Amino acid sequence: MEITWLGHSSFLIKDSGGRKILTDPFDDSVGYKTFKDEADLVTISHHHFDHDYLDSIKNKPEIADEVGLFYKCDIPIEGIPSFHDDVKGAKRGENIIYVLTIDGYKVCHLGDLGHILSHEDINKIGNIDVLLIPVGGNYTIDGKEASYIAKSINPHIIIPMHYKTPYISFPIAGVETFVTNMKNGDKVKSHTLKVKGELTEINIVKILDPAPQN
Repeated sequence: MEITWLGHSSFLIKDSGGRKILTDPFDDSVGYKTFKDEADLVTISHHHFDHDYLDSIKNKPEIADEVGLFYKCDIPIEGIPSFHDDVKGAKRGENIIYVLTIDGYKVCHLGDLGHILSHEDINKIGNIDVLLIPVGGNYTIDGKEASYIAKSINPHIIIPMHYKTPYISFPIAGVETFVTNMKNGDKVKSHTLKVKGELTEINIVKILDPAPQN
């Protein structure tokens, strides 16, 4: 399995069969390069402009934008309800957490999660191999809250997302607070992480570069 960070909350995940799973695609206004290729499956955590832009995708992929258990492109998916804020959606609405099984690995994308997860939520998410978690605060959980949630989920690999970089002007924080609270952070020096074999380490933070912007 190959995970590429496109920027913000958007990843392109390729499995061993060549299928392409795209998460939370954004439009040109965000600051990162917009995805302009084909995808087999797109997951959308919520319908805001920086998470649900489909117009530049070259084909018509399967779309996952709902809560429940289902298959898309023969990929098992669970959409778990949550909120974009800490007042049960009163400010920013609902958010969907996705757990996907890809090449035998459980991948969890938390979307724009805006609150601490309950024990029930954590149990529903279950055992996770790769956690994609927002850490920038303001619109989502911040670095300290994200570290608490990450340790509660207790995955093998953690990839932070939705934080400040030189490419965006969003009023959110960088990745530093999250890394400090996690007490580890491996800068991969690439926009892509290859996941293979048995994963044995726990809560290892992998910091990816956004995909090339030229």
